[in-house]
Amino acid sequence: MDEIVKQAMAKWPNVPDCYGWLGLDARGNWYMRDARAQALGLFASGVPGCKGSLLRHDKLIEFIGRNYMADAQGQWFFQNGPQRVFVELEATPWIWRIQPDLGVCDHLGHHAAVTGAQVDERGHLYLQTDRGFGLVHTQDVGLAAEAIEQGLWLLQEVVEASLTGHHGYHKSPQSLQQT
Repeated sequence: MDEIVKQAMAKWPNVPDCYGWLGLDARGNWYMRDARAQALGLFASGVPGCKGSLLRHDKLIEFIGRNYMADAQGQWFFQNGPQRVFVELEATPWIWRIQPDLGVCDHLGHHAAVTGAQVDERGHLYLQTDRGFGLVHTQDVGLAAEAIEQGLWLLQEVVEASLTGHHGYHKSPQSLQQT
């Protein structure tokens, strides 16, 4: 976490949390969701326009990445100064990119060591790593297949609906607030 964020948290300890305004898609892209996008539905609903606006500002994306974490309930958030901005996930908290040497990096560019691999009933590939659980980027499935064929990762079958409970994350902290 950035030092300036820690200082802001100490200075303003009672800032309310923010829900629904930030999303992470299944390709590792961040989206800013204004009120209009939120009114169209939850981030992962697939409704046209509900994702909001793709973030393109490199420094902002890096800031989000340095301050991205989960709370004890498995809700992922970005600590923006004193405010927690909870993240709506299209898929998983991490999106894995497979490198040509079959190494793995997360959507923020950090290296990770694979400890397990799972495939769901729709053919989506997930990795458990020393950084956490996430979806393999669709463009990297060919490289992932090489790792599986070489015996680097042992593949297990899983039911997609069981992933959030088994791996302890919530796709939509916003929907948890509405119950």
